[in-house]
Amino acid sequence: MHPSSVSPLPRHDKIAILFSLGGVTLLAWTYLVDMAVSMDAMSVMSMSSVAEILTIRVWSGRDFVVMFLMWTVMMIGMMVPTAVPMTLVYATVARKAEAQQHPIAPTSVFIVGYVSAWTLFSLGATAAQWALDQAALLSPMMVTTSPTVGATLLLAAGIYQLTPLKHACLTHCRGPLHFLVQHWRPGPLGALRMGFEHGFFCLGCCWILMGLLFLGGVMNLLWIATITLFVLIEKMIPFGPQAGRVAGIAMIVVGLVMFAGIH
Repeated sequence: MHPSSVSPLPRHDKIAILFSLGGVTLLAWTYLVDMAVSMDAMSVMSMSSVAEILTIRVWSGRDFVVMFLMWTVMMIGMMVPTAVPMTLVYATVARKAEAQQHPIAPTSVFIVGYVSAWTLFSLGATAAQWALDQAALLSPMMVTTSPTVGATLLLAAGIYQLTPLKHACLTHCRGPLHFLVQHWRPGPLGALRMGFEHGFFCLGCCWILMGLLFLGGVMNLLWIATITLFVLIEKMIPFGPQAGRVAGIAMIVVGLVMFAGIH
């Protein structure tokens, strides 16, 4: 079945999907809050001397896995809410296909594909955190200690907000039905691939914004919530793209001011 036209999703199906995605998001944020509180307590305990603060801690394999899990859960908590419109449209198509005796893969398969894209990003983010940590450029709460790195992140994020690539990826994210029409593939593998491709477009839209977590603090819950809200505005609000461009200009200005203050 090709999603050329869809009828409204029944209310009980919509409620079930929203409840499920909301539950996953709540669990992710609960984990993040618990980890942030734990890391804050640990960082206070570890700052007993200047020598300890300046010591570069070598990561073990377990450390990498824990940080990778943290990034993965964080991306789920931040990005699953932004995938609600696409998920509802896919569920609508699935419901219609089932009614026409042409069942397709369940919505959960599509979501798994979407989360898979952000899981791969989490692997890269963990590697970036390791590199910054080994270069002694991160504080115990995972905030960059280098004004140059912070200013560079802001400039890069601001410039990217104004690029055609950003606009193209955002357009795919903001047009669920258009995306499904263009990328429709049948079967469970097709649903998994569509979910991954949608996640890939969202990744193309937001990857540099996630880099700003190193500026405000990877475990700064207010900063995480702020970036999440910004992504939601870009994807779901009518003036989202315009707001994104204005924010991009503001990032460039602040980045240049930071660079001017370094020298």
